Amino acid sequence: MNKKPIRQGDVILIPTEQTEGQLLTHLTLAEGEVTGHKHRISEGQAELYQTNDTLYLKILSQTATLSHEEHQTISIPGGNWMVKIQREYEPRGWRYVAD
Repeated sequence: MNKKPIRQGDVILIPTEQTEGQLLTHLTLAEGEVTGHKHRISEGQAELYQTNDTLYLKILSQTATLSHEEHQTISIPGGNWMVKIQREYEPRGWRYVAD
């Protein structure tokens, strides 16, 4: 596997060999806490799985489009991806980056 991680705002997609968990009925990877805008797959064929606190994205088509109202759309190559939300350190500890 020679894919590299892909980042859009606070969402990072990491190439993985696995997808597991419960199949979700939506393709929203993350929702903004402040604006309510969504990081979501808007074009292409994909499935989203959840296991505990981890999301796995499976792109079934050759590519899919990741969209967000405040970020440039990104083409995601087919395959399996782990979805992570970026965190940053503050004096009080780690926190998730708000989008």
